[in-house]
Amino acid sequence: MMTPVLARDLAALGRVSEETSSESVLRGLTATLAGGVPGCAGGSAELWREERLVVSASHSELVVLVDSESGLGRGPCAQARSTGRHVIVQDVLRETRWPDYTAMAVRSGVRSVLAMPITVERAILVLGLYGVRPGVFATRNVTPLAEMLAEQVTVALANMWDYDEVRTDAAQMQEALAGRAVIDQAKGIIMKSSGCSAEEAFDELRRVSQHHQVKVADLARLLVDEHQRNRGGRPVRPDQVL
Repeated sequence: MMTPVLARDLAALGRVSEETSSESVLRGLTATLAGGVPGCAGGSAELWREERLVVSASHSELVVLVDSESGLGRGPCAQARSTGRHVIVQDVLRETRWPDYTAMAVRSGVRSVLAMPITVERAILVLGLYGVRPGVFATRNVTPLAEMLAEQVTVALANMWDYDEVRTDAAQMQEALAGRAVIDQAKGIIMKSSGCSAEEAFDELRRVSQHHQVKVADLARLLVDEHQRNRGGRPVRPDQVL
């Protein structure tokens, strides 16, 4: 069930860029399953993290099937998630555990299913592999395939989440620097209009922001904007912009 193409494509999922997201990783994963696992005609992925669900599938029919199974709360992927164990359906037409699900699977052209749960940090990823013929997923191949998928998917998602944290930290730092710059501008306006010191100007900004329950940076931005609109007019005080 493991091929060089499958190993190569799974490893590629660990590379991140500006465009990388949970959705893009899952799209790449489902396409890799559909194209790289012998007998697999389509794949689905459900990522459960902090009560947020992200769903992807290699084909639109499978998106409908996964959504319908989630609504029913019964089926191979639902059972894999609740038990933490692999679930194999060798022939949908002979499956008796979930009659509502099997009827939907047949309408989607699915005859066999392999559902595999993977725990990644604080998330659970449920992978669904679908065959159009019965008996395409041999039990002996499930464990090595699951181990390879778990290893590569863990790396891909961990890299993506680490990259997201770096981007978030950078954005927050940039925002903080921008806020500091506008506060300095506002302090300069107050110092020029009232002849006070930088410390006294900041105290005035903080006093007005606390009184009106707004952030100092937001108040400073309003003051700077009003000052730019009022060039040549009367000096603007912090309490006049709210």
